[in-house]
Amino acid sequence: MHRGLADAAARYGDRAAILVGDDQWSFRQLDEASSALAGHLAPRVPPGTRVALMLSNRPEFLISVEAVSKLGAASVMLSPAWKQREISHAMSLTGATYAIVDGEGASLLGEHLDADHVLDLDDDAALAAAFRATPLSETVDCGPDDEAILVFSSGTTGLPKAVRHTHGSMDHATRHWVASLGLTAEDRFQVATPPSHILGLLNLLTAAVAGATVRLHRRFDLDELLRRIEAERMTLEMAVAPIALAMADHPRLEDYDLSSLRYIMWGATPVTPSVAERVTARCGVRWMPAYGASELPVITANPIDRPEAWRLDSAGLPPAGVEIRVADLDTGAVLEPGGVGEIQVRSRSAMAGYLPAEDTADAFAGGWYRTGDVGWVEPEGWVHLTDRSKEMIKVKGFQVAPAEIEGVLHGHPHVRDCAVFGVPDEAAGEVPIAAVAVDPEAAVTAEELKHLVADSLATYKQIREVTFVDVIPRLPSGKVLRRTLQQSWLETTG
Repeated sequence: MHRGLADAAARYGDRAAILVGDDQWSFRQLDEASSALAGHLAPRVPPGTRVALMLSNRPEFLISVEAVSKLGAASVMLSPAWKQREISHAMSLTGATYAIVDGEGASLLGEHLDADHVLDLDDDAALAAAFRATPLSETVDCGPDDEAILVFSSGTTGLPKAVRHTHGSMDHATRHWVASLGLTAEDRFQVATPPSHILGLLNLLTAAVAGATVRLHRRFDLDELLRRIEAERMTLEMAVAPIALAMADHPRLEDYDLSSLRYIMWGATPVTPSVAERVTARCGVRWMPAYGASELPVITANPIDRPEAWRLDSAGLPPAGVEIRVADLDTGAVLEPGGVGEIQVRSRSAMAGYLPAEDTADAFAGGWYRTGDVGWVEPEGWVHLTDRSKEMIKVKGFQVAPAEIEGVLHGHPHVRDCAVFGVPDEAAGEVPIAAVAVDPEAAVTAEELKHLVADSLATYKQIREVTFVDVIPRLPSGKVLRRTLQQSWLETTG
């Protein structure tokens, strides 16, 4: 995987690769820094081991990913938003033996690793020592089936699963994204999404392969993004639903010159046409929808070479090397075009499997990755997404498992039963709502339960509202009737 940056360093040398604040990193500087960091880590990170990365949007994130790859190890992506419960699960699941962190990561990972196995990039002395080390003299020869990256995807039964990607799958995913975006060395775009998310990671790896320039933002500030588009003549912009809505509602959007943009990519959730159309009407820039998953990063995109054909009602067409079919939700039979069922995908960019490994079998049907998304495909190949067969709630592009939140709520001594479901939200796409049955004698408040979840899980997993019920509706098998709860909530709230 690290050959992408090494090749870019050879081809583009001192050209700007990453911009952050007033600082600039060239492709050569990034590659040299990754070799120095690899040299520093070599005595502590043997080939075949795993390194946890809990980092914000900063150049050292990409440098760390590349350094770990050069050592023949794999990077485990921990979200900077996670709390100890989530980190403990991830570390136990992956067995990471070293960590590179910033922010609160040093104290959080210090619970699992000794100080010699945690590199805190906020420690100036440690940072200087790591990046001034003798460069690694020879990189480890990694094969296409060797593990390279582990990202996390919420599991339907509880805590997140680790998605295992190999050097081969990430190479194919990166090539698919370069082709889908039409990315070249003349492009400039911004990344404000967390690098631990598959989209943020893929954008950085893809930019290195294409020789494109990326501006990183430590936090989302829409006015700063708009100013940079105008001042630095950005050529494309990446957006998820909250960014799109913020643009549509911005009171002074017309004051910014966004004419340098070829398009804005909408990813992570299906397009909200009314929001996209408001943005285009106000600034003249069109949207290029795309669709992917942690397990298979690039599934479809609107055809970059035919902008006249772009559509807001479709996630697009699969790139070369990606096959799509639709299977009946009950029988698994493959349906003809137009039939509604589960979207299934086959590609060499698919994950190698999950951790825990026993969850992998259900993710595939004869070599086809089961997305859990419900939809249909036109005879010409255009993909439409209509629903999800899985129970995940998609908040700002992040998958949230109801079972994970329910596990926290069940920890309250007076919660007899509970169920979490998602409801539509214009800003976030969806938000979690908790239906809770408590002991009749107990004085349990909604705020008390919200705080319980907030103290245990990342911000995007927090429940928006709590509704108290006498009983949670279930099938005889015990399965929660989430759609019944959702429908009741929507009818009550209007």
